[in-house]
Amino acid sequence: MTPKPTPSYIGHRKRLRNKFLNAGPEAFLDHEILELLLMYVLPRKDTKPIAWELLKRFGSLANVLDASVEELETVPEMGINAATFLKVVRASFKKYMLAEVKGKQALTTPQLVMDYCRSSLSDKREEFLEVIFLSLRKTVLSTQLLASGTIDQVSVSPRQVVANALKANAAALILVHNHPSGETSPSPADIQLTKQIVQAAHYFNIQVLDHIIVGKEDCFSFMANGLL
Repeated sequence: MTPKPTPSYIGHRKRLRNKFLNAGPEAFLDHEILELLLMYVLPRKDTKPIAWELLKRFGSLANVLDASVEELETVPEMGINAATFLKVVRASFKKYMLAEVKGKQALTTPQLVMDYCRSSLSDKREEFLEVIFLSLRKTVLSTQLLASGTIDQVSVSPRQVVANALKANAAALILVHNHPSGETSPSPADIQLTKQIVQAAHYFNIQVLDHIIVGKEDCFSFMANGLL
């Protein structure tokens, strides 16, 4: 009985793996990262066309990882296991980012905050408000997701924000919320809520360092734009 020929993608997979080990992810294009990830959960399929279809459907690696399991499953050859695997990768990155900065790195610029919080909020389909509680040295003590709302409004009590800051023994805090539409300009409600939280925190000597609005590709800093 003639043995079946080795699929052509087997050699390609080996080259991808060796490229990653020797050159790291910086040497990879988006479709190559997806190929490499998917080959561990789809061992009997050529993952290159699947990776290209994912990028065609969602536009970028970030958008692929931010997509829901249901959306990922609509791509041919994906299935529930591969879709879940990509969401596990996304969740692992989020937990890594939290562990990486917690108690170690001072969040002192809007860009650092954006890099940190996009991993938490960029895949949300509703608006969420997250508060980062900081020490006197501006290192992260903890974070808390305090509120969720509709796509154009987040409702939260300033008293609740301050109460949670006191519970965390925070000397300062940063407000972060997402605009799923991608538009990062603050609404009048965003500006009003920020003012109320600043006033409430002031009575307890807690400083509100910034309010960052996170979009898909950009962010808006209240501090950098003179609104704090």
